[in-house]
Amino acid sequence: MDTKDDPQRSPDAREDEPSTTEEKDEALDRVIVEGTPRLYRSTPDLLATGVVAGIEVGIGVLALLVVVHETDSMLLGALAFSVGFIALRLGHSELFTESFHVPVMVVVAGEARWTHLLRLWGGTLLGNLVGGWVLAWLVAVSLPDLHSTAGALNRELIDRPLDLGTFALAVLAGAAITLLTRMQSGTEDDMAKVVAAVAIAFVIVGTGLLHSVLDTLITFVAVHAGEPGASLAAWLPWFGWVVLGNLVGGLLLTTLLRVVRSRERLEQWRSADT
Repeated sequence: MDTKDDPQRSPDAREDEPSTTEEKDEALDRVIVEGTPRLYRSTPDLLATGVVAGIEVGIGVLALLVVVHETDSMLLGALAFSVGFIALRLGHSELFTESFHVPVMVVVAGEARWTHLLRLWGGTLLGNLVGGWVLAWLVAVSLPDLHSTAGALNRELIDRPLDLGTFALAVLAGAAITLLTRMQSGTEDDMAKVVAAVAIAFVIVGTGLLHSVLDTLITFVAVHAGEPGASLAAWLPWFGWVVLGNLVGGLLLTTLLRVVRSRERLEQWRSADT
């Protein structure tokens, strides 16, 4: 695999490059420096990171199912689910939809190739699904009282028509999770990162937005539980539609605007590579 001789370098290290002290440029530099190694992980590391993230999000889904089962409130369930996003951040694992901002900025800056990004997306998504499938099986086997709750939530998801409204919910979810990534990469304060995780979890789950991995884990629990209407055949078209919406929301509504806003600094990074 191609790697840069020194992926940690900054364009400020070049004497012929203009320096800047603007806060947004410093934040962008941190994103690129910290994000570059993610695109050069070995295949085992990439898959393992994705599997762990699937398990961690699965813990959040478990909390969601328990709270919804006991209270019949998705708003309270959304707050409970936030433990999954908190675990992702503090555990340094990686969700597929978290890769719509930082890795893209690394590629645009010239520190990696688009093939590296596609490999990251594919490996991370596969790992997320494998980890989530295993965790969902454990939930279904150990907590049969949650079967009916998972089945009801799954039917609400899968019975949606694959139309513009469903796509828009997925776009909003992609934008929201990418906003979370931006907020967390813009601060070094762990408490601020936790607050951001809780807030975005509430927005996504509490408002019924569609997240490809999160909602898939609910379906996986329902499939393992043998709930009516729950099957991988019914899930797959829904999953493809929602993944596409998440990509559009994350890349076009959030990351593209950041690229435009930081185009001069990104050009400095690209020039530093020549």
